[in-house]
Amino acid sequence: MKKRLFFVLLLCATCAVWLARNHPPVAAALQEISAGLQKLSAGPSPSTVPTKDPSSAPPVPVLTALAETKDVPIYLNGLGNVQGFNSVTIRSRIDGQLEKVAFTEGQEVTAGQVLAQIDPRPFQAVLDQAIARRKQNEALLANAKRDLTRDLALLAEKAGTAQKADTQQSLVEQLEATLKSDDATIEAASVQLGYATIRSPINGRAGIRLIDEGNVVRAQDTNGLVVITQMQPVSVVFTLPEQQLQTIRTESEKGSLQVLAVGRDNTTVLTEGALSVIDNQIDPGTGTIRLKATFLNTDLKLWPGQFLNVRLRVAIRSAVTVVPAQVVQQGPVGTFAFVVSTEGIAELRPLQVARIEDGLALIDSGLQPGERVVVDGQYRLQPGSKVRSGDSAKGPSNAQARTSEAGHSKGRP
Repeated sequence: MKKRLFFVLLLCATCAVWLARNHPPVAAALQEISAGLQKLSAGPSPSTVPTKDPSSAPPVPVLTALAETKDVPIYLNGLGNVQGFNSVTIRSRIDGQLEKVAFTEGQEVTAGQVLAQIDPRPFQAVLDQAIARRKQNEALLANAKRDLTRDLALLAEKAGTAQKADTQQSLVEQLEATLKSDDATIEAASVQLGYATIRSPINGRAGIRLIDEGNVVRAQDTNGLVVITQMQPVSVVFTLPEQQLQTIRTESEKGSLQVLAVGRDNTTVLTEGALSVIDNQIDPGTGTIRLKATFLNTDLKLWPGQFLNVRLRVAIRSAVTVVPAQVVQQGPVGTFAFVVSTEGIAELRPLQVARIEDGLALIDSGLQPGERVVVDGQYRLQPGSKVRSGDSAKGPSNAQARTSEAGHSKGRP
């Protein structure tokens, strides 16, 4: 529009110059038209533009909530991985044919329960040979002791020689040592025979069978027969930035720190546990510290290998003013919120926000408990606007309240 007026003005000025030289009356009329167009392009003056009073406009419908006082738990958030409290790969310690698999895949097993049986006959034969050899040496020892007794009696009567008695004494000691060696051989053979029966070393759940009956297993096999994983309790390993380490150590010295296992939606709390281990070094590659939490996992909501969100509670802020996080707005003046007066007038109030936690904004200054703030509809407001408050929110939303209560109602330090 302004470009068109500019060209019209330029044309009028050119014509005015030509007519001023040839037709003075017509030139005067064109100058009046040009002056009018210039006023039109400049727009109305500020004094002629009417100002709109926000208080004279109709009330703006908004959703509101009340600023409240709560005890808010402070969490550190990380990503964790579920691990079995104990996990054992069951392997054979001897070579032999697998005669029997005595477990079902996915079965809960107890420590000492038989899992598999390897053909024991070769190992039983070795044990029997060792026992027979010991009996043979035991008979030789008994005979040598009788000969030693006779030699000592002859030596006392000076009917025998000391050399013969000493030789017989050495033979007795040699046979006694042989018996001890036989005992060790029998023990070793018994151990090998015991390895033919494979038992579970821990309580846990059996995984997928890795070998079938009839196969020959060897001690050098790396795959094993099955993996037993203890799932009650269960561990979760997670990481946090190294800057949080001092806070974690300080708070852990005061007592056990609560840990929440949260689903991948970052909303559903699966179960609660406690911090058990702070790693002894920081990962220089990522600048994070590894931590481990232990969960009873009685309902088996945590499964080894599962990834989930972890929330470590490090403190509880008592009697802090909170509002729904949607209340807090960002503007040229910084962080602010619209506060509704008792007369229903919106006021822009600067805020000092400590942090956002569980959908709640923790307010350091700028709000008092009981003040009504705008949750939704701020974009239609300006300071001084009349407000018509909705009935949908008189405090933090139900979802926010549930999340907040889940963090601190199940056990305060």
